Amino acid sequence: MFKYKVDVLKKLKEKGYNTTKLRKEKLLGENAIQSLRQGEMVGIIALEKICKLLDMQPGSIIEYVNDDQ
Repeated sequence: MFKYKVDVLKKLKEKGYNTTKLRKEKLLGENAIQSLRQGEMVGIIALEKICKLLDMQPGSIIEYVNDDQ
């Protein structure tokens, strides 16, 4: 399964993107914001937007963890 390596909402806030701004400027949808709050994975399009906003690669944001353990 995939899990976040960083607190995405916290990183976005540090870059000046609070949830109100994300919604208002239509940078991320409500579903993506809710998924981030709950620690659930966002879709690939939302992940691409997050990478762009944070100027990070996907591997710096998420990682694969074998859940068989």
